[in-house]
Amino acid sequence: MKIRNIKDEDFLRISTNLNTWWGGREMVDMLPRLFIHHFKGTSFIIENNGETIGFVVGFISPYNPKQAYIHFVGVNPKARKENIGRTLYEHFFETVKEKGCTVVSCVTSPVNTTSINFHTRMGFTMTDGDMVIDGIPIHQNYDGIGQDRVIFKKSL
Repeated sequence: MKIRNIKDEDFLRISTNLNTWWGGREMVDMLPRLFIHHFKGTSFIIENNGETIGFVVGFISPYNPKQAYIHFVGVNPKARKENIGRTLYEHFFETVKEKGCTVVSCVTSPVNTTSINFHTRMGFTMTDGDMVIDGIPIHQNYDGIGQDRVIFKKSL
């Protein structure tokens, strides 16, 4: 397996697989080309024999350069349970820490219990929301009307 910075030419390969990797959920619109184009220095891909098995797209906040944000992460279903997500996150953490970041944040959907469990295992904490469902703090309408999110933060 090889980890490297993401490149512009990875966009179509990644976007072609998104909906499939998410079990048919419509995810393509959440990762426009601009994220890959502008954040190559803090976004990574893992390949095995030329096949993409995972990627992370993240950046350092232009407003607060001590804070990094993970916008999107994906793992090929064939490679799940192989610590690909953990490897990508740890690589991202080291990269942004070297650039002076002290905090990483990210969000997920309240229905994505796999993501919630993953982030908790990675040492993220959930920030207080405006409501709590099944012990999970929810930020209502965070990404627009009806787009509730769970917000995570992790100190580096």
